[in-house]
Amino acid sequence: MPNPAELFLGSFASCILKNVERFSGIMKFKYSKATINVEAIRLENPPRMDNILYDLTIVSCDKKLNLGLLKKNIEKHGTIYNTVQQTCNISGTISTMDDV
Repeated sequence: MPNPAELFLGSFASCILKNVERFSGIMKFKYSKATINVEAIRLENPPRMDNILYDLTIVSCDKKLNLGLLKKNIEKHGTIYNTVQQTCNISGTISTMDDV
């Protein structure tokens, strides 16, 4: 069973993945799969997340996929992303992998 910190990070990851789905329609790119790895530094006193790092991989051969614009849109329009960003440093990368 996940602990509360893991549930929190899962919500953060879900926010990003949902926005990939959303922006694929708006930006008109196709993808077959998206995966995300999220890591965080948890401080003890007071208990809090201090730094979140994500690595998003999108499986796509679509030349219309603009990773810079997608990252900007995720960071600007993600509800959970923006809520967390008010209290915690977030950094991440987005990369593609060719669809086989």
